[in-house]
Amino acid sequence: MDNKQYFYRTVVFTRADNKVSLADINNPKNVAPLEDWMAVVVSLADGQHTVLELIDYMSKQYESAPENLEETIASVLERLIEGGIVLLSENKVELPYYLASPIENYDIEKAKQEMQKDGYPMTPATMH
Repeated sequence: MDNKQYFYRTVVFTRADNKVSLADINNPKNVAPLEDWMAVVVSLADGQHTVLELIDYMSKQYESAPENLEETIASVLERLIEGGIVLLSENKVELPYYLASPIENYDIEKAKQEMQKDGYPMTPATMH
């Protein structure tokens, strides 16, 4: 994995009850909770930071970073990429309105209109 690449989410998410989950725009209470590591990566996947910056940020969350931190993050990213939840890019990515922040932070009707205009699937495959 090229740590200089930018990582960005492709899914609607929520931070309700201090838990990061995938969310369904048509039924925001229909959520798919994410495992802790995946939740952190998805919530930070704003398209403005590189994988290397993610590793650096995560290492600062510990008094003494775990030896396998970089491998753990790479593994989590690979799983998220395989699921189509996160993608990598050579350049910064400007997320659309409906992916830029947790679902509870935006106007759902506006988000639905933007999704329709962009051809974004209204019911993500990740929610099935």
